Amino acid sequence: MTFTSDERARLGLRESATFDRATIAAIQRAADTGIYDIRGWGAKRALPHFDDLLFLGASMSRYPLEGYRERCGTDVVLGSRYAERPLHLNIPVTIAGMSFGALSAGAKEALGRGASAVGTSTTTGDGGMTPEERGQSTKLVYQYLPSRYGMNPDDLRKADAVEVVLGQGAKPGGGGMLLGQKISERVAAMRTLPEGIDQRSASRHPDWTGPDDLTIKIGELREITDWQKPIYVKVGATRTYYDVKLAVHSGADVVVVDGMQGGTAATQEVFIEHVGIPTLAAIPQAVQALQELDMHRKVQLIVSGGIRSGADVAKAMALGADAVAIGTAALIALGDNDPRHAADYEALGSAAGFYDDFQDGRDPAGISTQDPELATRFDPVGGGRRLANYLRVLTMEAQTIARACGKAHLQHLEPEDLVAISIEAAAMARVPLAGTSWIPGAAR
Repeated sequence: MTFTSDERARLGLRESATFDRATIAAIQRAADTGIYDIRGWGAKRALPHFDDLLFLGASMSRYPLEGYRERCGTDVVLGSRYAERPLHLNIPVTIAGMSFGALSAGAKEALGRGASAVGTSTTTGDGGMTPEERGQSTKLVYQYLPSRYGMNPDDLRKADAVEVVLGQGAKPGGGGMLLGQKISERVAAMRTLPEGIDQRSASRHPDWTGPDDLTIKIGELREITDWQKPIYVKVGATRTYYDVKLAVHSGADVVVVDGMQGGTAATQEVFIEHVGIPTLAAIPQAVQALQELDMHRKVQLIVSGGIRSGADVAKAMALGADAVAIGTAALIALGDNDPRHAADYEALGSAAGFYDDFQDGRDPAGISTQDPELATRFDPVGGGRRLANYLRVLTMEAQTIARACGKAHLQHLEPEDLVAISIEAAAMARVPLAGTSWIPGAAR
């Protein structure tokens, strides 16, 4: 017999905050199978995030811009420190690295189409570059990962920038996973792997052990690309202050900081929920490190991990980011978790809006799959159009906020424009608690 919540209350049945039903189910699953849980997506626990910040729009003491008559710039230049050909983007929202393997070839093509339509960049992810993505991306960043899967110097030269990945927000300190059901013949050939066998990437690069070695590696990458292409360094948000300083000392043109709300195609759930720090806490640490080196705005900062709306974009930039990157939100924009696939999701034991089994390769939307039949469900042209629409909305929302704060460019937003509505967010973001001048933890 199943009781409703009201019936449970009348019976005096009270759920434990420590051992709630999801926790009990996880313990039972572990006891039944003897294996840990692997899933995609990102952290589901409640964390201080951008919703805990508010903007102080202009009124009397500040003068707003007129939305229909006064310009608010959105362009950004990435990689101007050393590269002879830095990336000039029309908007400060980029597409994060997501691999062919985790995603279908059509999904990778759609990401390129959507990004190109609005003048921004996309990123390869693990496993190499596909013709579909390179062909549709006017600006493509090539990820250089510990696995070296699909690593090809010729493809690297074809890219517009190179991103050396040291960590990912959902699993800092852990390697990547691509389960056997997604290792198709094409994926296996690109990664030089057996078809149908689980792939687990290394957690660190095989040919260096520290920042001095990274300096040498960045020098090698500059030689390969003839000093033309920007070199990014991406870290998962943990010891962000020190990691950013070391990345700058190693010669990075751009630093990418990925908070723990960032998604993943597959990793242990214990990583997703219990390793790393929130994006909100990572940005001020990164900015402080850059400022102390006199490198803020000289070495550009890209922030990722849980970006959903134009308000999130504007808040990240007000805290000091030059640009943001989106991953999970981009997949949703393409059509993942769409209600039109509700019956198919239910057949998999999930539901639209809850589907996170990216690792299984059974995505009804045809996005996170290598199954040929499922992949044909996805229309790259339509998906690219949806992504472009979403990117335009993000940009317009961020512009609306910037104008309300009296700013003629998104990069003019600053911490002074923000307040927090919780003590935790105020302490992490280093902005005052609303209605006060108090920044918890700040020296008086």
